[in-house]
Amino acid sequence: MRSILITGCNRGLGLGLLKHLMKVPQPPQHIFATCRDVNKARELTALAQESKNVHIIEIDLVHIDKYKEIVQTVSEKVGEAGLNVLFNNAGISPKFARLGFLKPDQLTSTYFVNVVVPIVLTKAFLPLLKAASKNFDEKSKMSINRSAVINMSSLLGSITENSQGGQYAYRCSKAALNAATKSMSIDLKEDGILVACLHPGWVRTDMGGSNAPMDVDTSVSNILRTLGSLTEEHTGCFIQHDGSSLPW
Repeated sequence: MRSILITGCNRGLGLGLLKHLMKVPQPPQHIFATCRDVNKARELTALAQESKNVHIIEIDLVHIDKYKEIVQTVSEKVGEAGLNVLFNNAGISPKFARLGFLKPDQLTSTYFVNVVVPIVLTKAFLPLLKAASKNFDEKSKMSINRSAVINMSSLLGSITENSQGGQYAYRCSKAALNAATKSMSIDLKEDGILVACLHPGWVRTDMGGSNAPMDVDTSVSNILRTLGSLTEEHTGCFIQHDGSSLPW
């Protein structure tokens, strides 16, 4: 994997993925990390200063009219080699709300960030993803070393596993993202681009909360091992951090 773009790298799993990728024996030549405000991403900034491989892209992803600019920024770095992996990690989760207390804007804002953004961002980066796939020698195989879109989902997006109800905005957005992932996998199969949605586990982050049983390092270590094992058999699948399959 020569290049990867990870959204939402100012904290949590995005920052954790960046840290771990910097430490692998052969780190990507280019790691693009998005954040909304560089001034509030001090740890990310410090990491970028340590490594010439890390490129910070400051953008609020709700501003989809800015996507051409960040694609151009990435293109100038990767050139004809293209972008190997787009990791749609950024997302939001409103406060837990039962049906009687749900507000419509919670649904619409969460859907936009968790569903519209990753779909439109993937569309914007398709030329670079296709270029990376075309440059890969083994045209019959799919992997993150060739070209891939990874969408960070959640077990809460599983309709089968929903036994507690509530959390309408987050559950619905992740279920929709899973559906989008499946469609992407079909649409991009002929281009050799692997597409999968991934559940990171219940992790101790600002979103996951302090009661979560798993720390960021454990989740990210599992995620990277799983990413490295993905093949054409996994495209269009809903996968847990440890590589096991999850029900829709």
